[in-house]
Amino acid sequence: MRLMSLASFALSLGLALGLAASPVAAQEDVEVGTGAVLRGLDKMTGQRVDVTVPSGSAAMVGKLSVTMWECRYPEGNQAGDAYAFMTITEPAKSSDPIFSGWMVASSPALNALDHFRFDIWVLTCTTE
Repeated sequence: MRLMSLASFALSLGLALGLAASPVAAQEDVEVGTGAVLRGLDKMTGQRVDVTVPSGSAAMVGKLSVTMWECRYPEGNQAGDAYAFMTITEPAKSSDPIFSGWMVASSPALNALDHFRFDIWVLTCTTE
């Protein structure tokens, strides 16, 4: 019984120290853009295209359909680090998304589209 309570104490102490030692990041205030500018790359041809997609709309990038849901950027800094929520499908193969989530402009590999031919990433949010 004493061993069990010692283990519980050690676990509690470890959790308390871990929580106390972990930094608390301040949440940054953001503004919501009207859409996003995306860059697409055809890895087979090397052709690059920039596409402006309004929020709630879809655009074709190569053979992929990109639906832009929302783009956010740091408050008062439109040129700051944009991040966008989008859904990407390959309509010729399936209506199921091949990507759905947030992409971050400064770290496109953080949550990247995994496609054999195309790369798509966020450049910036639009405000008009």
